[in-house]
Amino acid sequence: MSISYDKASNYDVLVVGAGPAGIAAALSLQSAGRKVVVVDKAQFPRDKCCGDGLTTGALRILEELGFDPSTVPSWRVSHDVWLRSPSGRELSMPLPNHCGQFAAIAPRLELDNALVEHARNIGVEVLDGLGFHLLTEHPEHLVAQIENHDPVQCNYLIAADGMWSPVRKSLGLTSAGYLGEWHAFRQYASNVSGPARDRLYVFFEPDLLPGYAWSFPLTEGRVNFGFGILRGGKYTVSDMKQIWPTLLARDHIRKALGEEAIFEDRHTSWPIPARITKATLGAGRVLFAGDAACVSDPLTGEGIGQALLSGQLAARAILEGGTQSPAKTQSVYRRSMGRHLFADHRMSATLGYVMRSQLCARSGLRLADMTLWTRKHFARWMFEDEPRAALFTPHRWHRNFLRRAGAYSNSQQN
Repeated sequence: MSISYDKASNYDVLVVGAGPAGIAAALSLQSAGRKVVVVDKAQFPRDKCCGDGLTTGALRILEELGFDPSTVPSWRVSHDVWLRSPSGRELSMPLPNHCGQFAAIAPRLELDNALVEHARNIGVEVLDGLGFHLLTEHPEHLVAQIENHDPVQCNYLIAADGMWSPVRKSLGLTSAGYLGEWHAFRQYASNVSGPARDRLYVFFEPDLLPGYAWSFPLTEGRVNFGFGILRGGKYTVSDMKQIWPTLLARDHIRKALGEEAIFEDRHTSWPIPARITKATLGAGRVLFAGDAACVSDPLTGEGIGQALLSGQLAARAILEGGTQSPAKTQSVYRRSMGRHLFADHRMSATLGYVMRSQLCARSGLRLADMTLWTRKHFARWMFEDEPRAALFTPHRWHRNFLRRAGAYSNSQQN
């Protein structure tokens, strides 16, 4: 199909993908006065297979973007973290409960839709149900063909379109055979009557290391329960379906959920890309963000906070680079992503290697449980109150190190 350039709509930036990375980019550009449009092949609300956990870093960015948690019906704040060591010992790690939110759970079906509506409410044009088809590069602009829509002409494109980015494919930059570093498996449960109804659990099961299982509490007795494995470990992805019923049958899991827990619908699974230091972050007038930039944490597989941050950084790079300097924009983006994410990524990868050993995992958790101070700060570190590699990145040190308030500290959402 040929592109009719005469009918092209003109924008400063086209964002492909209306998940957290794309919406964060669009909101940042909109607030700076840029004309931006977001397209996504899915019709919102749509589900995204995810653990639904929000770290402190994610929460702070959502607050910066003006997002209101009350627009997510099942939003649930957690004030502590319960960890089960490979030895079977359960540890309670408290989060501060008087100065904002440090951890929350929000179903992606609700969260992503609320973010889209928030963007629309402040004037961002979001076209859902319209997929990206083809990109044509010109010296001073880009032209994107959108299914069932006029072409879009833009100065820049931010591709926040997932691990198998159609934009990357259109540019001929696909990584053949790449399947991600992690793979996760999830199902919702209702009628939860055990302690998991209120507790955020992370289970370091001996046979899953360095992977883990989780149970994240939602509202009205529902939880998001699942597990993740590191690709190339003891289990293969094809083993996960067989592991699932045996995991649910373990005594401590059944006790946590309660005997009356009911699993809803079907389980789902998804790959998690976590290799930002090796990923292609951009080309020409295109920047990649979120899963398209492989930003997930290689220790935990968590990616919402990193996706939001990458969207912000992509927008800032465009604003700093300017229309006539895509090379400068690419340089700014690569430098800022490295400054904010590369050291944490390498630290997480190292810790993930250590966590392969039961002895190391048990010893680390034992050290974390030594005192109230270690328990409190271990929980904050887990949930990114401070960057994971802060010790090695002094440019991020500040006076209130480890004493900073959480997100929404002035609201009643605590």
